[in-house]
Amino acid sequence: MDKNAVSYYSNRLCAERLKRCYEIAPPRVQQYLRAEIDFVLENIRLGDVVLDLGCGYGRTMRPLARKARFVVGVDISSSSLSLAQACHNLSRSCLFLEMDAANLAFLDGTFDAVVCIQNGISAFHRDPRQLFQESVRVTKPSGVVLFSTYSEKFWGHRLEWFREQAEEGLLGEIDEEETGDGVIVCRDGFHASTCTEKQFRDLATQLPVSFEITEVDQSSLFCVMIRQ
Repeated sequence: MDKNAVSYYSNRLCAERLKRCYEIAPPRVQQYLRAEIDFVLENIRLGDVVLDLGCGYGRTMRPLARKARFVVGVDISSSSLSLAQACHNLSRSCLFLEMDAANLAFLDGTFDAVVCIQNGISAFHRDPRQLFQESVRVTKPSGVVLFSTYSEKFWGHRLEWFREQAEEGLLGEIDEEETGDGVIVCRDGFHASTCTEKQFRDLATQLPVSFEITEVDQSSLFCVMIRQ
């Protein structure tokens, strides 16, 4: 675990600053964000109880709650969770909890679906194996687990978006020498990588799941696992 990176998301890139990152997203990035959540909605069922890992200020909770019976969002940032609770009048269908996605305080088989999108597999700076294991553990048999990362085809759009975030002071200045091949590095310590198809496959084959890996919108790479 990279403690500095975890602190970055819990103390700096959180709440209103995190919300602003999405508000300034260029049109192609907005398309990517919509495509991700649309794909998730296609893979959950009416009446499901869903866990949203890294829910932040609640960006994905409202669309999930329109289809699911109940959605639990967890995040490590208390300030982001406070903003989520203030912005979303969804008390009957949503619950926000401060929790580490790699150490979930839920019983085995609690959820019908577990969702970790927008490159949480890398952004959380946790052991990917532990993230996968915990997500599968808390999923019911025949339930679905969805992880996403960026597609290689989306690199130019992703980098443009992060440059805009840096220009607004939401991130530190991008270190152009260290940035490339799917990795973005800022001079203030921010670091964001991605997960390859092979890495997804290696992680999933170690678990009691059937799985498929698919590209969505030439922007996301999804690993979709069904708990056995």
